[in-house]
Amino acid sequence: MLARLASPRTGGMLALAAVIALLPFALSNKYFYDIAILAGLNAIVCVGLNLLIGYAGQISLGHAGFFGLGAYGSAILASRFGWPPLAAMLATTIAVAALAFLVGRPILRLKGHYLAMATLGLGVIIFMVITTEDKLTGGPDGISVVPFRVGGLVLQGEHIWYWLVGALLLVAVWLALNLIESPMGRALRALHSSEVGAEVVGINAADHKVMVFVISAVFASVAGSLAAHYSGFVTPGKVTFLHSIELVTMVVFGGMASTFGAVVGAAVLTTLPQLLTVFKDYEMMVFGAVMMGTMIFVPRGVVPSLARLFQTGRRRDAAKENGA
Repeated sequence: MLARLASPRTGGMLALAAVIALLPFALSNKYFYDIAILAGLNAIVCVGLNLLIGYAGQISLGHAGFFGLGAYGSAILASRFGWPPLAAMLATTIAVAALAFLVGRPILRLKGHYLAMATLGLGVIIFMVITTEDKLTGGPDGISVVPFRVGGLVLQGEHIWYWLVGALLLVAVWLALNLIESPMGRALRALHSSEVGAEVVGINAADHKVMVFVISAVFASVAGSLAAHYSGFVTPGKVTFLHSIELVTMVVFGGMASTFGAVVGAAVLTTLPQLLTVFKDYEMMVFGAVMMGTMIFVPRGVVPSLARLFQTGRRRDAAKENGA
């Protein structure tokens, strides 16, 4: 029992749940709650994106497009057509999954920088459609979004949203961990190591890449829908290429092929720019220096590097005890 609790998977889930439960004691006002909620939403996207990049080895530079489709889909259906917000979010998620399935098969036949360019093009197309279809989306000015309502319960206030996003983040991490330990997860790791080798042992590379692409798009769509209803307003700013790069950077910073690394990366890189505002004009310079230093000294990502350091320390201690 104790060994199971000490395992990286169970221990990590318990640690994440403890952080979510205790963090409100350190959040003194609405501003800090806003940052925590935004970090949680980014973490949900990054958990899904990490399945695609970290485990399947498929780069995506257009994932902000799926986030934006989730946000705008819920906003349009709920605000312009009067759909219940929950139904709007579910319908939008299904539509985004269908789009990801349709475009995933031809795009994921590409490899390397060709795949990166194709996903970048997909994100740009989504951004252009959202920006130019102003009668439906509000164009560059954006669109207002009705509060999230479930039956007669209206979800308003940063405290309610914090616990909702925290609970959904736990569910996202749990789903990702279970998928990683499933036969599909083992197939994805095999694809990352060698696609040819995986196909030799009977793994359908195309199907598995499309499935994980769809799953990662669903994670992004759900987070986008929640972000739209929480903020009450959505603009094309979250659909840009820059936001896609930010999401990929969070995954790499935390540690690819590490679910908890994706969460840590999203939390740190969402919070850090807010803390660096004290440097005023030098904010971006300091942020860049922090990123460079991290990639130089912990190139595997924060969480895998710390885990490796911890394991090395334990082995040294065990060796000293055995020697004694």
